[in-house]
Amino acid sequence: MPTPANALRIAVLPGDGIGTEVTEATLAVLEPLARRHGIGLAFETLRAGAFCYRDTGTAMSEETFARAAAADAILLGAMGWPEIRAADGTEIAPQLDLRFRLNLYAGVRPFRAIPGVPSALADPRARDIDLVIVRESTEGLFFSRDRGVVTHDMAEETLRITRPVTEKLARFAFGLARRRAEARGRPRGTEARGRPGVVTLVDKANVFRAFAFMRAIFAEVAAEFHDIESRSHYVDAMALDLVRRPWDFDVLPTENMFGDILSDLGAGLVGGMGFAPSADIGDTHAVFQPAHGTAPDIAGQGVANPTATLLSAAMMLDWLGARGAGQGFTDAAAELEAAVDAAFADGLRTPDIGGRDGTGAVARAVAARIGAASG
Repeated sequence: MPTPANALRIAVLPGDGIGTEVTEATLAVLEPLARRHGIGLAFETLRAGAFCYRDTGTAMSEETFARAAAADAILLGAMGWPEIRAADGTEIAPQLDLRFRLNLYAGVRPFRAIPGVPSALADPRARDIDLVIVRESTEGLFFSRDRGVVTHDMAEETLRITRPVTEKLARFAFGLARRRAEARGRPRGTEARGRPGVVTLVDKANVFRAFAFMRAIFAEVAAEFHDIESRSHYVDAMALDLVRRPWDFDVLPTENMFGDILSDLGAGLVGGMGFAPSADIGDTHAVFQPAHGTAPDIAGQGVANPTATLLSAAMMLDWLGARGAGQGFTDAAAELEAAVDAAFADGLRTPDIGGRDGTGAVARAVAARIGAASG
């Protein structure tokens, strides 16, 4: 595909294991989508990850970081490999380095019931699951990464929550809830939804001063958003209620570790990690990636589900459109999401939900539906 001179540059970091496979499938869909909407995308593939660490001694070179940071957006596959670890025993995770170095404080983890994809819940209301966990991604317990103290008798990690980052996270969450409420007021498919926006802070303020501090800051910011309802929920109760009544929730901001854990639970509600996209967003940069790992047990077999990566790419296009890239990007994002829905509604079934449609089959099925709605 010829690349327009004014194309936006996308740094592509396929990573390890199935990361390379789901990334290839996603690029195969993005190319016809870009042609259809007349949007310019220039992809630059960069190497980083566990096997890069094994071969070069560094998981992500400074050159790679600089090129990724200079791009308009970063699309990442998955990184890490169980047998390849740093000297301290931890897994290789340059994706975390990107979050910290680029100040990507808002980890956006949407969970939406996709037509035709079975839910873990038998309740018919499960088809209405449509929530977003907003995981603070630069501090919390993860602040202690590479800072923990380990002695013969003790290991200690430090949780940190700061006012500036918490205020940013709160405003991001309330702004997201407002945009989602506005979108629900417009037709989506055959049904218009008008549910108002609700932000539910997930914390442990009944035990820890840090979370009481976080809750107080959220209450201050909530006063700026009179049209959005503000609530709070303890993390243990939220784990229960995400199983009992996930359809009642909208936007759920939370501390880093809590968001890490609850995000896997959310994925389990809507079909599994193969259906869980994500974005890590800051003031000037963003990384888009599937929430799953590198899946060594199925790597190289062509059976990995690329849906999470496809939906992450849709999030990327929407983010670029919102930042001024043009309506074509926003329209392309909506069409990509609709094409995924249509493919599964028509019977596409990946191995992780009991089917036989592998990575390439998903890409072909989704690509075939690009433009199909308009004939």
